[in-house]
Amino acid sequence: MSGHIVIGYDGSPEAQEALEWAADEARRERRPLRIVHVGLGQGGGRSLTEGVERVRSAAPDVEITSSLELRDSVPGTLVDMSTDARMLVVGGRGLGGFAGLLLGSVSTAVAAHARCPVVVVRHRPGSSSVPLARPVVVGVDGSRTSTSAVDLAFDLASRREAPLLAVHAWEMPALLGPTPAWTPDEIADRLVAEKALLAESLAGHADRYPDVEVRSTVRLGGAAEIVLAASGDAQLVVLGSRGRGGFTGLLLGSVSHAVVHHATCPVAIVHPHHAR
Repeated sequence: MSGHIVIGYDGSPEAQEALEWAADEARRERRPLRIVHVGLGQGGGRSLTEGVERVRSAAPDVEITSSLELRDSVPGTLVDMSTDARMLVVGGRGLGGFAGLLLGSVSTAVAAHARCPVVVVRHRPGSSSVPLARPVVVGVDGSRTSTSAVDLAFDLASRREAPLLAVHAWEMPALLGPTPAWTPDEIADRLVAEKALLAESLAGHADRYPDVEVRSTVRLGGAAEIVLAASGDAQLVVLGSRGRGGFTGLLLGSVSHAVVHHATCPVAIVHPHHAR
């Protein structure tokens, strides 16, 4: 099984939660875990040692390597290390983050530029553990990145023995000028088409993952709001980096940007070139 799981670690509370998540995923997938500290300041070695000890105590069967990278660009270093990784895990905010920010600059940059799926683990009030009975939620819109997200979501749900909730949001196009409002029949026809798009996006996965219980929902409204609502009862949200409505030059679309900033559970961001 190729690819290792990389965790960017700086000893902060959110990095500790991300490390716990990454170690659990490495144990579940039987993959090696690489703990990386990036920075030119003192204390990096102590932080790495503490991180290794945490994993050995919680998951003694996980193969661990550690790396102290004396470089000044944390995002750039982690992105470089993502090239041959299965996934890259980061906390929502590190020691350098401002308290008022929901997501740090490192996690934002890594989610946008990494060459493998990125999981952003934000602090959860109370216990960081999440019951595995909660679903893995995947946002579906029929785009190429959405296809990659669905592939990863089924794989992760299967490994967790968790149900999968596929969420598709849609809106009627805005009408300009003195155009008559959409008729009920037109809205009903559009709903049928959106349900067909979701079914097509999930087709074939049930055969590959017969153990995964699949639920799906098609909701009228903004995609970010609908996915965020579903995240409240999820153990993980999986999204493509950019959907059908995204501008070509954006590496992180408005929906994934909003969800990774505001979701109450870990969020995995998948780019179109991630073919794991």
